[in-house]
Amino acid sequence: MFKQAVYKGAKIHYSKKGNGKRTVVLLHGFLENLNVWNDYVSVLAKYNTVYSIDLPGHGQSDCLGYVHTMDDMAGCVKQVLKENKKRKAILVGHSLGGYVALAFGDLYPDALNGLCLFNSTAKPDSPERIKFRDRAIEVVKENHELFIKTAIPNLFIKEKTPAIRGAVRRVLNMALATPKQGIIATLQGMKRRPDRSIILRFSPYPVLCIAGKNDEVVRWRDLKAQSELCDQGEFYLSQKGGHMCFYEDKYPCLKVLEKFIIKCYAVTR
Repeated sequence: MFKQAVYKGAKIHYSKKGNGKRTVVLLHGFLENLNVWNDYVSVLAKYNTVYSIDLPGHGQSDCLGYVHTMDDMAGCVKQVLKENKKRKAILVGHSLGGYVALAFGDLYPDALNGLCLFNSTAKPDSPERIKFRDRAIEVVKENHELFIKTAIPNLFIKEKTPAIRGAVRRVLNMALATPKQGIIATLQGMKRRPDRSIILRFSPYPVLCIAGKNDEVVRWRDLKAQSELCDQGEFYLSQKGGHMCFYEDKYPCLKVLEKFIIKCYAVTR
C-alpha cells in the first residue's frame, strides 16, 4: 500500500506492508528509492509491519529545498511514524539511509528499538570526500545523467554476474529518475553531516553493522570498529559483497537482518 505523508510542505512517498507487532523502517541509499528493498519487504512483511520510504528528492518524494540535511530527512521518517501512530521502530539504512537513521537516533532516541547500518558509517565526510562531493555537484549541474551512469556501476562489485548486471540496471533506472535538484541537495546534506559516533557509543538499543568485504566506499574494518563501540553491537561481514551487499549477497544479509529484528524486539519490548 502506497501512502503519502507531509513534512514541511513536501510530500513524502512511502509504502506500508504487513501487520506484525514489530515495526521496521527501510531507508534507501543515495540515488536509490524505496523499490531497492522490494525483495526484503516481501520477506520481512510476513511477520512485521514494514515501511519503506522515498527520502526527499528521491523516488516520488518532493524536494525540501537546496540542502537536504540528514536531520530533515530524519524528520520525514518521524512524520511517517507519527501519521501511522507508531511510537517506536527498528531503522534499517543503506549508505545515505544509514546517515538518516543515525540522525534519527540523535534527534529521537526514545523512538528506536534498534538500528541497522548497511554499508554506512557514523563518521563524517573526510576533507577528501568533501572535495569529491563538491566536484560531483559541479558535474551534476553540467550533466547529471553522465554523473549517474558513471557512479552507479562503480558502487557494485567488479565481477558482474547476470544477477549483478540486472541489479545495476534496476538501480541505474531509479537513479536516472532522480531530479537534479534532489541529487545536489542530498550531496550538500551528506557533506555537512556531523560525526555521530557518540550515538553508537551510548545506544540503549541493539545495533547491527553490515559491511561488504569488497566495499570501496565504506571500509569494512572501519564499520567493524564502529560496531564495537556499542554495548549491544553486532557486526556481519559479507565476504562477496561490496557497497551494495544487500543486493550482491542478498539472502545471507537478509537472514542476519531477520534475526536482528527478532533480537531487538526481545530486548526492548
